[in-house]
Amino acid sequence: MDGDIIGYDLNEKYCQISFYSEKQQEPETMETTHDNYQIPLAVGKKEETWVIGNEAKRLDAVRKGEAIEDLYQKALHGEKVVLCGETYEAIRLLAKFVEVSLQSFSKIRQLVFTVPELNMDISRMLKGIGQRAGVSKQNIYVQDYKESFCNYMLYQPKELWQYEAALFHCDRHEVKAFMLRKLRTGFGKGTDTFVTVDEVASAKMKELSSVYPVLNVDRAKDADVCFKQFVQGVFAKKLVSSVFLVGEGFENNWYPQSLKVLCNGRRAFLGNNLYSKGACYTAYRKSLAIEEGPIYLDETKMMDQICLKMRTHGVDKWHPIVSWGTRWYEADAQFEILLENADAIEIHVESLTGEKMQVEKVSLDGLPKRTDYTLRLQAEILFLDEKTCRMTFKDLGFGEFFPATDFCVEKEIHLGGSNGQYHSLS
Repeated sequence: MDGDIIGYDLNEKYCQISFYSEKQQEPETMETTHDNYQIPLAVGKKEETWVIGNEAKRLDAVRKGEAIEDLYQKALHGEKVVLCGETYEAIRLLAKFVEVSLQSFSKIRQLVFTVPELNMDISRMLKGIGQRAGVSKQNIYVQDYKESFCNYMLYQPKELWQYEAALFHCDRHEVKAFMLRKLRTGFGKGTDTFVTVDEVASAKMKELSSVYPVLNVDRAKDADVCFKQFVQGVFAKKLVSSVFLVGEGFENNWYPQSLKVLCNGRRAFLGNNLYSKGACYTAYRKSLAIEEGPIYLDETKMMDQICLKMRTHGVDKWHPIVSWGTRWYEADAQFEILLENADAIEIHVESLTGEKMQVEKVSLDGLPKRTDYTLRLQAEILFLDEKTCRMTFKDLGFGEFFPATDFCVEKEIHLGGSNGQYHSLS
């Protein structure tokens, strides 16, 4: 492969980087020290040298430089910070952190960021940061932890997600439970399989204070009892094939009784690099343009698919120009099409939540008549919001034979959006 394939886990405390290894044929995770993959989210400066992670924190501790932490939240809030007497935008320091953390990779082919929670602002911020690190915009993708869990599971043995697969995330205060499951959608969607990850339960556990910062063996038994009850509630009336435990809350073995419930009839795994590996698997799929396999959906993804009829190898078929599972704010596109001698362009919109297909037509009245396949148009897709797609078609002419004209036509397509539709899927 030409270039590195990177999965980048980024949260408020640290980052973690996994990269695809051709030798192992799977992701490996960059170690900071032996069996430690986490790089503290801190950036520092000593004279003219930028440093990150533990090195930055050491500079601050021994007063040989300065370091800034909490970069992620400061960047999201558009804050400015002072470092070594100079004022910086926090987003610039976060970009510097990412740039330095990736400097061991000479060329990045695909970069996928994964974050605990995702919205449009976070996506745009991280795509901009990825570009500052030298990665092309079209080769950067941003997803949340749930989608990372899904993509990680898709590359595990099928028996591990034959039924539902569970993930428990535990920090020092709270436990959250997630389930990967298959969705049943409307009639007539061919062979496509759709999957999602639901947050099914969460609990603040004051008993976890007996686990951190120093394990209190006697009091930790109370935390074990609470977690065991939590697990039993999550698993009630569910068929679960496998369980994954992630987060710093599971680092000390304080939950032996809970582990018996977790492992009862299913396989359980413990680790802290699942999210970065899941992001790396996403990067791998995107780098090879792999389209087959289950499609991940959540409340941020589109439930509608927009198609144009295209001829490939002499066969006409409806080709998605906006696919199910795309986020509306990432669906803008521009491409060229060649037409036969047509009077209109027909567009099909198919929803996962209904059986009726929406058919839209764009009139080509005013476009000069030309012989077959010399009608060359530029098509542009622009989403105004999650329910409104504007399509524009412009005449590009055909080389020296047919000069371009001022023909341009627009069509607004109204979609169902995501929120209401997604929650109607079973």
